[in-house]
Amino acid sequence: MMNELFSNEERAEVLTQALPYIRKYSGKTIVVKYGGNAMINEDLKQQVMEDIVLLWLIGIKVVLVHGGGPEISEMMAKLGKKAEFVDGLRVTDRETVDIVQMVLAGKINKTLVSLLECKGGNAIGLSGADGRLIQAKMKNEKLGYVGSITDINIQPVTDLLDNGYIPVISTVGCDADGNAYNINGDTAAARIAGALKAERLILMTDIAGVLKDANDPKSLIAQLTVDEANDLKEKNIISGGMIPKIECCVEALNQGVKKVIIMDGRVPHSILMELLTDEGAGTMLVGGNENE
Repeated sequence: MMNELFSNEERAEVLTQALPYIRKYSGKTIVVKYGGNAMINEDLKQQVMEDIVLLWLIGIKVVLVHGGGPEISEMMAKLGKKAEFVDGLRVTDRETVDIVQMVLAGKINKTLVSLLECKGGNAIGLSGADGRLIQAKMKNEKLGYVGSITDINIQPVTDLLDNGYIPVISTVGCDADGNAYNINGDTAAARIAGALKAERLILMTDIAGVLKDANDPKSLIAQLTVDEANDLKEKNIISGGMIPKIECCVEALNQGVKKVIIMDGRVPHSILMELLTDEGAGTMLVGGNENE
C-alpha cells in the first residue's frame, strides 16, 4: 500500500524534512501521558505505540505514563461494583483500589509493554509503587484511596532510560505504610516530567486542544503562555475539565519542563506531527512569552 501512495523519492524527502527535528530532540526526554480515546481505539493504540518506538529508535528518551479509567469502570461493573465520582474523581474504597492496581499496574501496563516490544522497542513496566516512584497521601477522606502526590523518586525511571528502555508507568501511588492510592494521570505525568526536567510533556486528550470557542474545533489556540492561560480561565474560556489539565501544565513548567502540549489523541500519529513536523498538533504551553 505504501508503494502505491508514495514513491521512494517522496518517502526520502519526508525523512530529510524530519532531520532538523530529529537532531533537535535526539538525546532529550519526552514524557507522554496516554489515555482517552487513543487508548480505547485499537487502531489508534497501535499507532501511538509505533510513534513511541520510532522516537525511541531515533534516540529520543520516551517515558509513557498511562491511565485507564474506562477499563477500571468496566472491571468494577463485571465484579458488581458501581463506580462513583465526586468532582470528577473516582471514589476509591479499599476494594476499588485493589481493582485499580489490578487493571492499571496489571492488565493495561503489561499490554502496553507487550505492544511496544512487538513494535521493536525495549520497554519495562512500572507502577508508582515500584521503587517508591510516586509517593502519596490520602487526598480527601470522602474519596477514600485517591492520592495526593507528596514526592517523586525519579531514580527508577532514570535508571531505565540510561539503560535504553522505555519506562511505561501506571499511576498507582504508595505511602510509607504500604497503602496504595489511585493517582490522577495528568498530575502524575506532570510531576514525573518535572522531576526529569523533560524537554516536552505531551498530554493526549479527546479534544483538539485549548479552544477559543468550545463548539468550534477550528478555534484552536496554537500557543499560550502561563499568563495568557490564566487570563482565559478568568474569562471562562478555559473551563470545566480543561482547568485541571492547564493546572498540571503550569505545574510541569514551574518544575522545569521546557514545553507542554495538550493534543488530540484521536488524530493518527499526532505525536509525530507535533515533534517531527512544522505543523505541530494541539496547544503548546510555555512559561514565558517566547515563540517557537
